Amino acid sequence: MKYLELSDVAARDMARAFDASPNPYTMLTTDFCYAGVNQAYLDVVGRQRDDLIGRNLFDLFDGGGQGDQARENARQLRASFERVLKTGQPDHIALIHYPIEVVDPEGQTRIEDRYWSATHTPIRGIDGDVAYILQHTTDITELQNLRKRVAGDRDQATVADLLSSNVLARAEHLQTDNLRLQSERNRLLDIFMQAPGFIAVLTGPDFVFQMHNEAYAELTGHRSLNGMPVAEALPEVVAQGFLDLLKQVRQTGEAFEGHAMPVQLGTGEHGALRTHYLDFVYQPLRDGQGDVAGVFVQGHDVTDVVEAGNRQKLMIDELNHRVKNTLATVQSIAMQTARTHAEPETFAEGFQARLMSLSHTHNLLTRTHWEGAELADILTHETEAHGSMRILPNGPVVSLDPAQALSLGMIFHELATNAAKHGALQSGDGRVLVDWSIQDGTVSLVWREIDGPSVVASEHRGFGSRLIERNVRHDLAGQSRFDYAPDGLIFSLTFPLERTAT
Repeated sequence: MKYLELSDVAARDMARAFDASPNPYTMLTTDFCYAGVNQAYLDVVGRQRDDLIGRNLFDLFDGGGQGDQARENARQLRASFERVLKTGQPDHIALIHYPIEVVDPEGQTRIEDRYWSATHTPIRGIDGDVAYILQHTTDITELQNLRKRVAGDRDQATVADLLSSNVLARAEHLQTDNLRLQSERNRLLDIFMQAPGFIAVLTGPDFVFQMHNEAYAELTGHRSLNGMPVAEALPEVVAQGFLDLLKQVRQTGEAFEGHAMPVQLGTGEHGALRTHYLDFVYQPLRDGQGDVAGVFVQGHDVTDVVEAGNRQKLMIDELNHRVKNTLATVQSIAMQTARTHAEPETFAEGFQARLMSLSHTHNLLTRTHWEGAELADILTHETEAHGSMRILPNGPVVSLDPAQALSLGMIFHELATNAAKHGALQSGDGRVLVDWSIQDGTVSLVWREIDGPSVVASEHRGFGSRLIERNVRHDLAGQSRFDYAPDGLIFSLTFPLERTAT
């Protein structure tokens, strides 16, 4: 619809015609203030133009006072105005009881009991939005009073014949029924719009959107849907087969149910596609002849449930993998410890210590839901039994994945155990300096023992040394070196944070 601006001459002609009309008219703003009135309206309400223009209708005419009936009268009139603003369509009041305050020729004010019939029409601005409400009102008080007198005087045949059709009575009943139906419709519409599941009504062979609720709007990115075919409103679903499913329901007349079905939907007019998982039903809607006239769409977005299930499955698979790796590590520790300890007592001591080391790192990883751990935290956990002042860490924050954390935990345990038996931690004066840095994705770490006994390299490589070398080479994909300096062991380690797949 196009909206044309009137010339000055045409505007003046329209204003004169408006004012000259014998029918009462008033123009109200969207907040119900008088923007214009004609003479017929001024005559029927007994007011001057300056008394009305710019003032709110409900401030001037409150429905007859402060009682419940007055408030109900005002509520009915306001509801009609609000329906015009909401729907953009004319609204009719067949009969409304609305007393008004009038001023007599002597300047005295009084409340007059009045009955009215009114039509409220939207007037749109150039932008297409409702700018004013045109009220055409008719004072039917005399006709209503005549009906009441006829009801009390059955002998006035002429008047009885005049009202034999009971026009006013039917108008009252119609008004009451309309209000009841409108109230029921509004309640149903509110339920429809506020339903937690998404709902839409599609009609015709092209499946045109007639209505949809807020959940459906949220799902589809708040696009303009009503009045548009599915293929135009949601073009991304056509290639995914959903239009074919709608056609199937229309052709067969049988409902279709989908369970956790994936669908890619845009987040707006040109938004990126996102995958949703939906439980839904396409239910055929039939007309009076029993033919399928449309499809009722109802369902729930179960994306969170499906993704949670996928994450749970991934976690279970990862847990199974970690359990297998842990058991393999325990088996290897047991076998290697047994080879280097002939006596059951010493085997049990060494085996238990290494299991506790593995357990410490597991506990640390559990706190972060096995997302990883910090290098400094692993060092502290594995060496805290030797005193916080004897092992001095120095380095930046380095985040490790679970596999790297487990490997470093075992390495630090073996280094600390060896230092307690043969190195700097054997006596009270010895200390260990642990320094690390990271550059270009590679971690460099040095374990330096000082102020301990003299160190002599052993020709025999124990299980601890072999375990360290195995963890460095296989689990960290790094390199290491043992330097047996006279004043203490120096262990150097480098490994990449991101391990390249081979």
